[in-house]
Amino acid sequence: MCVQCMASAMAAVGTASGTRAFIASRHFSWLTPRRLRALTIVLLAGALIASATLVSGSGPGSGQHVGSKAQSAERR
Repeated sequence: MCVQCMASAMAAVGTASGTRAFIASRHFSWLTPRRLRALTIVLLAGALIASATLVSGSGPGSGQHVGSKAQSAERR
């Protein structure tokens, strides 16, 4: 896994953690400890799934092989 992918995952989890802390600090009456735990799990799972599927850490030419420049020169 590349560093940029890991950074995206860490940022997503940090955002989920901050969202959870913000919601917990508001002391909503419907937010019981059990619901807060469920919310935490949903936020973290959603953040990891989103960072794994929606964020691409590689550029447009990442699927090329190392020798592809030599191969493209041969085609010319």
